[in-house]
Amino acid sequence: MASMRDIKRRRTSVQSTQQITKAMKLVSTVKLQKARTRAEESKPYFDCMYATMTSLLAKAGNINHPYLKADDSKKKAVIVVTSNRGLAGGYNSNVVKMVTENEAFTKENIRIYAIGGKGLELLKHKGYDIVADYSEMIEEPSYDDAKSITKRLLTDFENGEIGEIYLIYTFFKNTVSHIPTMIKVLPAEVQEEAGEAQLTPMNFEPEAEEAISLLVPKYISSILYGAFVEAVASENGARMQAMDSATSNAEEMIDDLELKYNRARQGAITQELTEIIAGAEAIG
Repeated sequence: MASMRDIKRRRTSVQSTQQITKAMKLVSTVKLQKARTRAEESKPYFDCMYATMTSLLAKAGNINHPYLKADDSKKKAVIVVTSNRGLAGGYNSNVVKMVTENEAFTKENIRIYAIGGKGLELLKHKGYDIVADYSEMIEEPSYDDAKSITKRLLTDFENGEIGEIYLIYTFFKNTVSHIPTMIKVLPAEVQEEAGEAQLTPMNFEPEAEEAISLLVPKYISSILYGAFVEAVASENGARMQAMDSATSNAEEMIDDLELKYNRARQGAITQELTEIIAGAEAIG
């Protein structure tokens, strides 16, 4: 049985940990409010951009453009959005699992473009090919960051180094629900629309091919930036939940150790009284 000193030392250690987790929860809560507002404000624009682009492609007919057809390269680019810090529950591991558990992805046929140090570390340790590290961008993501990554991706795509582009990030549904999500970015997929809308003719000015060349980079940048702000909100939501659970668990441990300490103290007092009484009887 642990001594009173050991129990007291452990209780002090758990109390110190609880103070840290409580502080981290408060910090994550403040950051979540800011990130959530940013995600909610930007979401309508990016949803509209996505809907407009898919509608445009659906109505455009058979356009012969490199962005709309798979390249000869068998390599797939996978943009993996995680965080630079841990202590966020399963936030990072759930994103990484979408890479490692996807049967279409192998270590030989994908190239990782890492947004976030934790995902980079995990995938590099598993032997995946990391071709770009943009971890610093996830701290304060901006649209210019998304444009910079888009430029690199399209250059690699046009040079035949990659034939497909996928994006894996965490969709922020609400404070307690964060959903790992994967979307195919290029070749842009034409989605059929219900009703007569898909038959509606569309005129382009300038020509269709030139319009696609102008619109697709903006479309990809929008999708990436939207994913970044969703991911930041999800990260802080996940960390807030994890720290809340850790604080509650620490409270339970402290209560349990307090009970053990009191019992040990009571036992020690009883032992001392027994020894005093026995000594008095021996003298008498």
